[in-house]
Amino acid sequence: MYNFTFHRPTTVRQAAGLLARNPDAKLLAGGHSLIPVMKQRLASPAALVDLGLVEGIVGVELKGRSVSIGAMTRHADVANSPVLKEVMPALASVPGSIGDPQVRNRGTIGGSIANNDPNADYPAACLGLGATIITNKRRIAADDFFTGMFSTALEEGEIIVRVSFPVAKKAGYEKFKHPASGFALVGVFVSKRGPDIRVAVTGAGANGVFRVPSFEEALKKRFSPKSIEGLTIPASGMNADIHASAEYRAHLVGVLARRALVKATA
Repeated sequence: MYNFTFHRPTTVRQAAGLLARNPDAKLLAGGHSLIPVMKQRLASPAALVDLGLVEGIVGVELKGRSVSIGAMTRHADVANSPVLKEVMPALASVPGSIGDPQVRNRGTIGGSIANNDPNADYPAACLGLGATIITNKRRIAADDFFTGMFSTALEEGEIIVRVSFPVAKKAGYEKFKHPASGFALVGVFVSKRGPDIRVAVTGAGANGVFRVPSFEEALKKRFSPKSIEGLTIPASGMNADIHASAEYRAHLVGVLARRALVKATA
């Protein structure tokens, strides 16, 4: 690992100022993505800006008909949140299957979303619930935030501070996970909030998280697993690697969507 300068600001404003003064700096949240690539010398930022002491960006709150989660909230704290378990258990279930206890007790929701790993769980929850990502500069709808593999709409110097999820009474998440890493080989999040029906998929797309319009249209008639029986998505555009072919991942999308719907309608 190369030498770097380590900063520990206590406010979002200080963190943004450090980024502005250090163009090559990287933000450090949980560190599970950044530290390994630094150790392998695949990244060598001149400075790290640790968000661990920044005030006001931790915790889960119910605000009207939305749940607001601070960017530095650990996966384990999201999973164990009494508020979330009561109003939206489907979202609470998402971080419970991330990695192992070490990852869940250090990794953060903001770090996961900002990194936008194509196999990460939170992007499916954000897109599947129509979340809003709130930064130190603006509010970004999830549909506009995830722009491609490891790519987001975040601009230079922009810091995620909170994520706002509208409460959906009917929602479910199901994934087929890698047995070692816990990453989603395919994960599907479904939700119904009034007329807004969403089906979001992670792990399968060659370009990252995506929605399935054909499933959503079918579910508008009846929000039930039977509504998408026999429906499939094409293998073109699916990810393929040593773990699963594009055709297998396309098949799993339908299987997991139906399982997620079973949970959502239970």
